[in-house]
Amino acid sequence: MMKDFDAVVFDMDGVIFDSERAVMDCWIELAKKYDIKDIEEPYLACTGTNDAKTREIMLDAYGEDFPYDEYAKEASVMYHERYDSGRLPMKPGVKEILTFLKDNGKKIALASSTRRQTVVNQLRDAGILDFFDEIVTGDMVSRSKPEPDIFLLACEKIKVEPERAYAIEDSYNGIRAASAGKLRPIMVPDLLPSNEEMEGLAETVLSNLGDVTGYLGA
Repeated sequence: MMKDFDAVVFDMDGVIFDSERAVMDCWIELAKKYDIKDIEEPYLACTGTNDAKTREIMLDAYGEDFPYDEYAKEASVMYHERYDSGRLPMKPGVKEILTFLKDNGKKIALASSTRRQTVVNQLRDAGILDFFDEIVTGDMVSRSKPEPDIFLLACEKIKVEPERAYAIEDSYNGIRAASAGKLRPIMVPDLLPSNEEMEGLAETVLSNLGDVTGYLGA
């Protein structure tokens, strides 16, 4: 018997696309070029957040004179040159879970900290844009994950109470945000494994989107 819910709100990076890893590869490559040490740890702390929060984390890690804006711009150019026009790898089971939700009359929203135009372009290039009833992005809210604002706005736009919505997230900040907003978080780990905090905040932790489809349909 299917779980009792009205909607699913998806994160994008690390859930729908294997983009967290793709971005990290660009950052690591540039770190080697500019002799920046130990970039992986602060990068992982940035997963799920918007550009402003990422900037704050990086300046805290490397000091106020760290040329974040130039570094992020160069990493962005490298990323888009490699992965635009439909070349960004999609996670296994994406189309299957979106089709399952549509076939069962569930609302589908996206809550991504990435800026809107990038989100729309990537979803369109992957051929899945039309599955989503609403798209909420980091430039539409003042507070980034781990604050719940982006999830609450997504629920408001699809006219679903947060308690009636699942949130699919891979990052610690995303799970924290969904939990704070009273959604029902499901963690599908990507770069960061689950830990005791995540297992306490999430309704369940599953290894892939195929397992999520099975969980929701059970």
